Amino acid sequence: MNTTASYPVDRTAAVPVEFVRSVYAWMFVGLALTSVAALYTAGSPALLKAIFGNKLVFYALIFGELGLVIAISGAINRLSAGTATGLFLLYSALNGVTLASIFLVYTSGSIASTFFVSSATFGAMSVYGYLTKKDLTSWGSFLFMGLIGVVIASLVNVFLHSPMVAWVASVCGVIVFVGLTAYDTQKIKVLGAAGFGDESARRKASILGALTLYLDFINIFLMLLNLFGRRR
Repeated sequence: MNTTASYPVDRTAAVPVEFVRSVYAWMFVGLALTSVAALYTAGSPALLKAIFGNKLVFYALIFGELGLVIAISGAINRLSAGTATGLFLLYSALNGVTLASIFLVYTSGSIASTFFVSSATFGAMSVYGYLTKKDLTSWGSFLFMGLIGVVIASLVNVFLHSPMVAWVASVCGVIVFVGLTAYDTQKIKVLGAAGFGDESARRKASILGALTLYLDFINIFLMLLNLFGRRR
C-alpha cells in the first residue's frame, strides 16, 4: 500500500537527515512491537485458540487493522501527532497478533531466514531509493497497477485455492513491494527536503512515512515466506 503523498523531486534542497532518521526509527519501533506481539501470541495456546479458533475474532482483527491504516493515511491532517503515533503503534501490535499464524504454518528457522533475506532486500532497495539520482516518480503508476493486480489475484485465489495463482501473485508481489520500497524512500527524502510548518506536522509526516515503509517490508517478508518458507 502506498500511503505517502506525491511530491516533485527537488534535488537542490537540503535533506534534513533527522527527519529520515525519525521515519526509520518509528518504522523499526513498529516492527519490534509487531515481533514481540507475534512471539507472545504464538507462545500462548489460549490466545491462539481464541484468535484463530474463532473466525469472527480473527476477521474483526483484520478489519480493525485495515481501518487503522485508512485512518492514519486518510485522516493524518486531522489527527494530532500523539493520536497518529498511538494508532500506528496499535496497528503494529494488532498486526503482530494476526501474524502469529505464520508460526503455525512455517518452521521457526524458515521464518528467521526469510526475515533476514527480507531485511537485506528492503535495506538495499531503500538505500537505492535514497541515493539514486534517477527520478522514480514514473514508477508510481506501474507499481500501483501491479499492486492492484496482486490484490485482485489474491482475492480470487481465496476461492480458487490454486497453488499456481498463489505462486504468481507472490512473485509479482515481491517485485511490486521491492519497487515500492525504493519509490517510497525517495518520496520520503523529498518530503523531508520540503520542510514542515511545526514539530507536530513533522511528527505526523514521520509516522506516515514509517507506516508506508513498514507495509512495504511486511509485504516483502510475507511474499518471500510464501515462496520459500518451509512448512511444518
